[in-house]
Amino acid sequence: MSETVTLQIPEALYQRLAIASGATQQSLEDVILQALQIGSPPTWKDVPEEFQTDLASLDRLDDDSLWQIASSQKTQLEMERYDTLLSKQQNTVLTDSERLELDNLRKDSDRFMLRKSQAAAILKWRRHNVSRLAG
Repeated sequence: MSETVTLQIPEALYQRLAIASGATQQSLEDVILQALQIGSPPTWKDVPEEFQTDLASLDRLDDDSLWQIASSQKTQLEMERYDTLLSKQQNTVLTDSERLELDNLRKDSDRFMLRKSQAAAILKWRRHNVSRLAG
């Protein structure tokens, strides 16, 4: 399904898009659609289903809450335990409880990083400078 939208854009922006169209040998419509897709709010549908509801809820958070998530850090203890279990897994066989713990830590780590990334993407889309998060 597609929708038709009539939109007036500044001449300078139109020229940039037209130049990009010619340079990439794509239609102007394709260039505009690509620009809209890149610049649209981030989607959470490309992540595993078990994380989608959590990520979808981030869209409704205020900026301060998103900054807290985007700048959060794992504790040193959490990181050390995860690394210990990963190293042990490479060298020996983990017990059932260690394997379960590692699986839970991995899932928690994936969720943590996806939330951080999604929060940063939403902040960027809301026109915040997120470059300070890179450090």
